Amino acid sequence: EVHLVESGGGSVQAGGSLRLSCTASGFNFDDSNMGWYRQTPGNACELVSTIESDFRTFYADSVKGRYTISRDNTKNMVFLEINNLNAEDTAVYYCATDNFFGALGLVTDCHSFGYWGQGTQVTVSS
Repeated sequence: EVHLVESGGGSVQAGGSLRLSCTASGFNFDDSNMGWYRQTPGNACELVSTIESDFRTFYADSVKGRYTISRDNTKNMVFLEINNLNAEDTAVYYCATDNFFGALGLVTDCHSFGYWGQGTQVTVSS
C-alpha cells in the first residue's frame, strides 16, 4: 500500500524559510516521479514542483528561484525547501507521486494525482 507522509510545515514569518519532508513507502521509490502541490485557503490548487526518477526538476513559474525540490533515494524521501516565504505561500502542501504529473502551475482538480499524503500546513504571517 502506498503511503506518503509529509512533515515540516508550521507558522513562520514572512522572509523565513521552511523545509518540507515527505517519507514514502509501499512502492518503488527510486523509479518514481515525485512532486509537491499546494491548496490555498481559497481552495486553489497548484502543482509547484516535481522531481523525476532521473532527478530532473521542474518548477511552477510562481515559485522559481525560491523553491528547491530534492530527493534522497536511500531514505525514500523527497524534500521541498522554501525560501523567502510570503503570504501567498500559505497553503496545505501535499507530496504526491504519479507516472506523469503534467504541466506545472494551477490545476483544476486538486488531489488528482496518483497518490498523495495527508498534507502539511504552512502559514506565513507578516
